[in-house]
Amino acid sequence: MEIIAFIAAVISAYLVGSIPTGFIMTKIFMGSDIRNAGSKNVGATNVYRVAGKLPGLLTLVIDILKGVFVVTVVARVYYNFLPEIDQVFFETLLGLIAIFGHICSVFLKFKGGKGVATTIGVTGMLAPIPLGLSLLVWLAFFIPTKYVSLGSLFFGISLPIFSLVFNESFYVVMFCVVICILNTYKHKDNIARLLKGHENKTILGRKN
Repeated sequence: MEIIAFIAAVISAYLVGSIPTGFIMTKIFMGSDIRNAGSKNVGATNVYRVAGKLPGLLTLVIDILKGVFVVTVVARVYYNFLPEIDQVFFETLLGLIAIFGHICSVFLKFKGGKGVATTIGVTGMLAPIPLGLSLLVWLAFFIPTKYVSLGSLFFGISLPIFSLVFNESFYVVMFCVVICILNTYKHKDNIARLLKGHENKTILGRKN
């Protein structure tokens, strides 16, 4: 029974994370495939650039809520059938799986976004103070440069640092370390464009 509950929890977290919000929003608002426009990424930034403010905002909010839902609902429902598992470990594991689902969506042939928005949702439930400070770091880099990717990179780097400073649990710290590595890897193309000066800027209030 416990093994079945654990497998069901993992599958549920993955499927929630896999919901391709950006793809759905651009289909609804534009009738087009976001994977063929702009940076071809299904994340909120590209949706904002291609489809406009409302689809971009909806994509951001729903992708964040995917992470929140997995930690607050999916993990807690299935935890009732898994009393021997550490609850924080279980929540961080399912949160990580949800983020992986966003990055490798079964609905998009195992491709997806960079996972930043879903990371925000998961981390907000696990470590709200480190998340809040990391978002300030994101703003500190984004506002003067207008590079979302640069802010996202330093957001990911600062998460494990702040989680250590505020003495979060071992599982949360390890979650943040994994997220930092994964986030940096997913932004490898952005890093290359930043170094060459070819990265797209995002100016709020209008399409880029």
